[in-house]
Amino acid sequence: MNDQRLRDDLIAVMGAGVATPLPDAGFDDLARRVSEHQWQTNPVFARFCAARGVQPGSWSSWRALPPVPARAFRERGLVSRGPCEAIFRTSGTTGGGTVRGEHRVPDLSLYHASLLPNFEAHLLPDGARLPMVSLIPPPREVPDSSLSHMIGVVQDELAPDTGYFVGGDGRMDEAGLRSAFRDAEDAGDPVLVVGTAFAFVHLLDSLAADGIGFRLPAGSRVMETGGFKGRSRPVPREELYEAIHGRLGIPPRRIVNEYGMTELLSQFYEPVLTEGTRLHRPPPWVRTRVLDPATLEALPPGREGLLCHFDLANAGSVCCLLTEDLGVEPPEAEGNGFRVLGRNPGAEPRGCSLAMDDLMTAVRGPAR
Repeated sequence: MNDQRLRDDLIAVMGAGVATPLPDAGFDDLARRVSEHQWQTNPVFARFCAARGVQPGSWSSWRALPPVPARAFRERGLVSRGPCEAIFRTSGTTGGGTVRGEHRVPDLSLYHASLLPNFEAHLLPDGARLPMVSLIPPPREVPDSSLSHMIGVVQDELAPDTGYFVGGDGRMDEAGLRSAFRDAEDAGDPVLVVGTAFAFVHLLDSLAADGIGFRLPAGSRVMETGGFKGRSRPVPREELYEAIHGRLGIPPRRIVNEYGMTELLSQFYEPVLTEGTRLHRPPPWVRTRVLDPATLEALPPGREGLLCHFDLANAGSVCCLLTEDLGVEPPEAEGNGFRVLGRNPGAEPRGCSLAMDDLMTAVRGPAR
C-alpha cells in the first residue's frame, strides 16, 4: 500500500488483538478509507462498483459495497496498480478448473499483522510456545502458497522449534513424523500439529495400516485447515477428529479448525480451546454476512446462503469478497460467528453470475 497512514491505522487495529472489539462506526470509517484507496489503485474494481451503482462517497456503511466473486481472482485484470511483495495462487482444483487464481499482495505487513494475533488467540491462548509439527510444506518450497507463508510467519514469531514433514511435492516424511511424535511422548513435551485435512487422512491411514498409535502429551493441540480438493478420500469431520484422537491421543476438544482462503488475508478459527464452540469467529477487522444466492440480499440468522466477507486486511486488493462457500449465522444467543456448510453444489448461483457479468465488463474497460 502507498497510503502509510491508512496502513498504520489498520495495523494498530490488528495489533490490539482479537479480544478488542471494533465498533461499527470505526469499522465503517476504515472500510470507507480502504475502499477509496482501492477505487484509486484498482480501475477494474472502480468500474465494477460503478456498474453496481456505488461511487466514492455515495455510501454510509460497509454493507453497501458490492461484493466481488472469489472466482474473479482468476481474471488477471483484477489487480491494483504498482508492485507487489507476493503473489499467492489458488490450487486451481475448485470446480474442476485449470486456471489458478492469483492474489497479488502489495504489502505483506498487513497479512502478518492480521494473522499473528488471530493465530495466537486461538491456538496458543494459554501463552504456550510449543514445538510445531507441520504437515504443511515450508514456504521456501511453495512460495506461492498463502497457507505455507502463514505457517512460516508463525514459525518466525511464535514457534521457532518447527519441523516440516511434507515437502513441496506433497510427499510426507512418515518416518520423520513418527520419530517426532515418539520424541514428544518420551520427553513429555506437548506439541502443536498443523495440517490440512487430506494430509491428516494420509498420516492416519498410514499409522492404521501399521497398527501404530501415539499418546502425545497433555497440552498438545491440532490446527486442521479442512478441505480435500480431490487429493484424498473425503472423511466426515467427526470421523477425522476421532481418528486423530485414536492415533495421536489429542481429543477433539483440542482440535481447532481454521477456515481461510487464498483470496482473503485474514483467517477464521473455532474458539474451541477457549469457549468450546464449533463456530467460526471473524476477527474484529472482518465482517461476515450470509447472502441469498439469487439476490445477494442479507439473510437472517438460521437461513443458509453464500458467505461474504469484508476483510480490511485485503486493503491492497479487494476487501469485499463473495465466496463459493455456503454458511449460516446461528441465533444471536450463540454469539458472533458463522458455520461453514461446504461448497455450493451445482450451477453458479444467479447472484454470482450477475456479479461476474459486471466484473467481466469492468475488465474489458470502457467502450471505445
